Amino acid sequence: MSANIKTDGGNIIIENTVLAHIAGMSAMESYGIVGMASKNATDGILEILKFDNLSKGIKVGTEEGQINIQLHVVLEYGVKISVVGENIIDRVKFNIENLTGLTVNNIEVLVEGIRLK
Repeated sequence: MSANIKTDGGNIIIENTVLAHIAGMSAMESYGIVGMASKNATDGILEILKFDNLSKGIKVGTEEGQINIQLHVVLEYGVKISVVGENIIDRVKFNIENLTGLTVNNIEVLVEGIRLK
């Protein structure tokens, strides 16, 4: 599904992949995040996604003008997970709402792994 904004002149449709890219780029700006995580379904190997494929580690659901986002992330060793998670949530919510005008209902940050330097 995609987000639909009704205006006087017509409708604006924002695809979920666009919302996922905005969320991914916003999350990557946060201190302590190494990248988005994508699991290979066949053998469970964790793959770290950089800027090329950010949206593969993000699930976006849109319903009645509200957005629900799941971010699968890999964090750097030594950071406080709760603080980094809150920072990611705040940054993603701010950017999505500012750029689209839509309401973010829920953001989940799923920490899939920790990477040593």
